[in-house]
Amino acid sequence: MSVKTSPLAKRASPSRPRTKPAEVRLEELMAAAEALFLSQGVEATTISEIVQRAEVAKGTFYHYFDSKNDMLVALGQRYTQRFLARLEEAVNACPEDDWVAKVSCWIGTSVQAYLDTYRLHDIVYPNHHHHDRGNPQRNAILAQLQGILEGGQRAGCWSLAQPGVIASLIYAGVHGATDDVIAAGEDDARALAEAIVQACLRMLGLQPRRRLRG
Repeated sequence: MSVKTSPLAKRASPSRPRTKPAEVRLEELMAAAEALFLSQGVEATTISEIVQRAEVAKGTFYHYFDSKNDMLVALGQRYTQRFLARLEEAVNACPEDDWVAKVSCWIGTSVQAYLDTYRLHDIVYPNHHHHDRGNPQRNAILAQLQGILEGGQRAGCWSLAQPGVIASLIYAGVHGATDDVIAAGEDDARALAEAIVQACLRMLGLQPRRRLRG
């Protein structure tokens, strides 16, 4: 269920400026929930605790969300948006015509971003499976990677019969390998990213570079 977008109908808490923009109030509410979910879990967190931490009235919560689960869905959407934005920013910093650097950067940044945020990921996507066909968050990330692969193909960097399939293989490899590292308690993100990049470049038929840029 998506976040409600109608104008504010509830009076603001006396402790907050009435003129604070609705999007700022919403972000503060979601940030409060995120912090509580991370520290004590979703089930143990009450709506009363969320609004108290955000310093808003309980009516403000219900203006935006029907329930705590509704807020969890919105937090999941925000998580994916931020994940995608982090990848896009990193890839855009690469030279425009260096598609090998772009795909390498996408992979390395994916590994680091997932390691940085996996606890939140597991909270907002408790039943998430990386192979789910109908998962819109997964599909959005795949589309970003596929766009890079298709751009490199048009530039003549590699020849792929099915870029979408290769994107799925890279995505599954990145998240599967990172999950294994998390489970094992390892923390060498750079070594992991380097190994995955080298494997993926071989998949693309390229001579792996020795080190990641940056």
